[in-house]
Amino acid sequence: MGRTIIEKIFAAHTDKKDPQPGDVVWLEVDVRSARDFGGPNVIKHLEKYFPENPVLDTTRTVFTFDTVAPANNIPYAINQQRVRVFARKHGVPLYDVNRGIGTHTLLEEGWVRPGMTAVGTDSHYNILGAVGAFGQGMGDRDIAFAFATGKVWFEVPPTVRINVEGMPKNPLVTPKDFVLSLLRRFGSHGLLGRVVELYGDYPQSLDLAGRITVASMGTELGLISIIFPPDEKIERELNEFSAPRFEYEPFVADPDAKYEQEFTVDVTDLEPLLAAPFSPDNVHPVREFIGQRVDSVFVGSCTNGRDPDIRAALEAMGDDPVAEGTIMRVVPATRVVTEKIMKDGTWMGLFSKGAVVSHPACGGCAQGQIGMTGEGEVQISTGNRNFKGKQGAGETFLVSPVIAGLAAAKGKIWLP
Repeated sequence: MGRTIIEKIFAAHTDKKDPQPGDVVWLEVDVRSARDFGGPNVIKHLEKYFPENPVLDTTRTVFTFDTVAPANNIPYAINQQRVRVFARKHGVPLYDVNRGIGTHTLLEEGWVRPGMTAVGTDSHYNILGAVGAFGQGMGDRDIAFAFATGKVWFEVPPTVRINVEGMPKNPLVTPKDFVLSLLRRFGSHGLLGRVVELYGDYPQSLDLAGRITVASMGTELGLISIIFPPDEKIERELNEFSAPRFEYEPFVADPDAKYEQEFTVDVTDLEPLLAAPFSPDNVHPVREFIGQRVDSVFVGSCTNGRDPDIRAALEAMGDDPVAEGTIMRVVPATRVVTEKIMKDGTWMGLFSKGAVVSHPACGGCAQGQIGMTGEGEVQISTGNRNFKGKQGAGETFLVSPVIAGLAAAKGKIWLP
């Protein structure tokens, strides 16, 4: 019987001969990481339970700082320094506050490639499905165990296949609208605990930035992961950043792979969508909210913080500056992205329009790093979550970079 992508990845990383959905296996982890949020607790568990040998393999272990970077409060500063001291002591690589979002940095720096397994203290670690890898966010105890042993236990998840038909006719439609359309259809529980494999001309046409956008919101769909079958185009794009650090084997599903369910999604007539407060699955057409006042706009996050996303926001603004009475905040995902938008003029274009363009980090998803919303404030965000209180006391709408750029220029939700 044929295997799905996740079944092949698991089979290559466990001693179990033929792991099936529902089986619990000990999974060999190619890369294990912790960020500034969760990292100090990982260290605490390592020092308590593995004091003699807390890190099995420093070549496959790494820390990343991205949540509140640089630290803007004393507890975070203390925690980050504690991680730095531990990393120096044990020779663990660390990407500090100048590098940006951890998962993005690991892709850029050659740590993760198709077919690999990776875990970390980040609820959006499944973003690595964008390149056909298995990435999973876990609690600090599990990550500590992975640091010390190179393994975690995991239940083999069932796989759902989604066949995407057509190509969007509307030029304003982006990968963010596509993944919001999945949230509109399946909600946050309809595919709970599943892995989704995406097939069709549209998902195959997406570049790395687009695939990252879709994969990053697998968490909001309640999925283990959204996996794009890897292809040569994505491998070339990854290798333009850096050479892979490890040998790897991409996996594609067998023609006779067994799926729990199959769905068909037609994107031909897809239109721009948004998620209204206070849930990512509260999805509606943008046209239903045209004219809604906008106090602030955030462009960034692991979902829409790549250079094509930021350029799309700037281009959507046209010749207009940021509207009077509206604040626009832009946070690149990584240092690499920052350099690109500086060199191609995007950074200066946004700055000249009145936007606040910050250093690379999680930005708006981390409370306080690039500013929070006040009571009664309406925020447009390209992030992945808009829960009450997540980014302050205001209300957040989740949109694509195109809709964010339009909103920044008009001071309201708008369509041309």
